[in-house]
Amino acid sequence: MTSPLSRRGALIAGAAALAAGLGPAASEAAARAPEVARPRFSALSPQQRAGQCVIHSYPGLTPPASLMNAIKEGRTAGVIFFGENIQNLSQIESVIKSMNAAHASSPVKAPLLLMTDQEGGMIRRLPGEPVMSAKDVGASADPRQWADFTGSGAGMNLAGIGMNVNLAPVLDVYRADGDFTDQYKRSYSKSAAAVASCGKTFITAQQAVGVAATAKHFPGLGPATASQNTDLRPVTITTSAATLRSVDEAPYKDAIAAGTKLVMLSWAIYTALDPSRPAGLSPTVVGELRNRLGYTGVTITDALEAGALTPFGTTSQVAVKAAAAGMDLLLCSSRSVSQGDAAVTALSDALGTGALDAAAFEAAAARVNALRAGL
Repeated sequence: MTSPLSRRGALIAGAAALAAGLGPAASEAAARAPEVARPRFSALSPQQRAGQCVIHSYPGLTPPASLMNAIKEGRTAGVIFFGENIQNLSQIESVIKSMNAAHASSPVKAPLLLMTDQEGGMIRRLPGEPVMSAKDVGASADPRQWADFTGSGAGMNLAGIGMNVNLAPVLDVYRADGDFTDQYKRSYSKSAAAVASCGKTFITAQQAVGVAATAKHFPGLGPATASQNTDLRPVTITTSAATLRSVDEAPYKDAIAAGTKLVMLSWAIYTALDPSRPAGLSPTVVGELRNRLGYTGVTITDALEAGALTPFGTTSQVAVKAAAAGMDLLLCSSRSVSQGDAAVTALSDALGTGALDAAAFEAAAARVNALRAGL
């Protein structure tokens, strides 16, 4: 294994270039900076208001006109990218430039949220850092040093092509070899303290180069067995509240202290906290994060198309339930622009009828806009 110190020089040089505004993403961000301001919520159309809390996705290598129009018209907060969207770094950088050019016409001047899952190891959408998995980091001779290195690497990799949010790190504390979180080496450790230390270090290093971190999947998928995959089916976790709070939620205290910009909630049902609703649809579990742990940043859902949500309705129905539960950003990641549009329309309609509390929704949009303005 190559020493992180011997490879650090290249990362530092890249960070210096970004900080000096030498990279295209940095220079474009600097050019936008004077225009960044919170829009008056009342000045936006109903669809624009709703769009401030929705992340879109798209199929293939070329964003369709419908997505570019949503960006241009201010009906989306941003885009999540997957492997199928990325041919190479220059191609996706060109796509991002085109999205930013379209966004220049939007009434919402804060930058788009442009995100991907660049966890490390097997879970990477971009070539390059972080090459090490979280499990490899946690098992290394110097986990904090490697967590710092992988966090910096992830941040500079994304920032170098114009992305500004990473849906990482995973803070799940896995229980058994080969279980859901361990299958792809996504967890740092079976030790909550080790996960907390590595996660905090990764977050700090990544955000130091201007890419927002996302701690996930609150309150924790560590207890999930190998077959308990929320992407595929409903998952119920019966871990006691005492264990959830002392083990699974523990790394989030450190992540919050480190200033993580986003927290993603799980789609599992935690019977000790709310026996009837998945975490991301539960005001009780969102309250656990907000009130018990004191988190004031942006909450983001996992994929709205997840199999775990099948019993809870369509994308439109789930979008409204998630927003009502206190989720700020809704992740429409089915690679269909129409999914994001459906969520926007559902939120707009719910605000119009009073099914969603307008003041609470505006507060959520304000948190999202503050995140965007700070990137």
